[in-house]
Amino acid sequence: MANISSLTAVKFTSLAYVDTDRTDVAADLLVAFASPNEVSDVREFPSMGTPANIVNVPVYGQATSSQIGGQADAPTLEFTVNYVPTAHAKLDVLRKESTEVMWRVRLTDVDGLAVAADGSSAGQYNDIYFAGTVQSLEITPSLSDAMQATFSVSINGDFIGPMGHDGTSYAAV
Repeated sequence: MANISSLTAVKFTSLAYVDTDRTDVAADLLVAFASPNEVSDVREFPSMGTPANIVNVPVYGQATSSQIGGQADAPTLEFTVNYVPTAHAKLDVLRKESTEVMWRVRLTDVDGLAVAADGSSAGQYNDIYFAGTVQSLEITPSLSDAMQATFSVSINGDFIGPMGHDGTSYAAV
C-alpha cells in the first residue's frame, strides 16, 4: 500500500525526530529517519501547515477593500504528551541546548507501521517533515488524570510533505 487515499482516522499518528542537517530530499529523509528518536505517549497533535495571512488593501474610490495574500508566519507547534520524566527527558535537553532537529509526523491508522528503506509499506501512511527547535516544556501535574507536559516547537523553514510511497518511489503526494 502507499499514500492515504481514503477518509480515515489516523489514530496511530506518531512523532519522531533526528539530529541531522536540514534536507527536503525524500531519499535523504528516509535514510535519516531509519532509526529515529520516537516521542512516546503523544496525547495531542497540533494543526500542521502554513496559516493564511490575508491583508486588507484599501482601494481608492471603492466601497470595500481588496484582499491579497501576505507572507505567512511560521506557526509554533504545541504537542501534549502523557509525561513520563525518564521517557521525555531528552525533550528538555533539546530545549536547554536550543538544538535544531528534523521532525517527522507520521499519519497512519496502522499500529506499528513498518516502512522499508525504499518507503514501501504494508499500510497506508503519509509523513510530514519540518526543521524545528524545542522552545518550551511545561509540566502539568494532575490528581485525576495522567501527568502531562506540553512542549512548543518553533518552525525553522517550511513543511515538507505529505510524503508517501506512490507505488514506485517515496515522494510528495
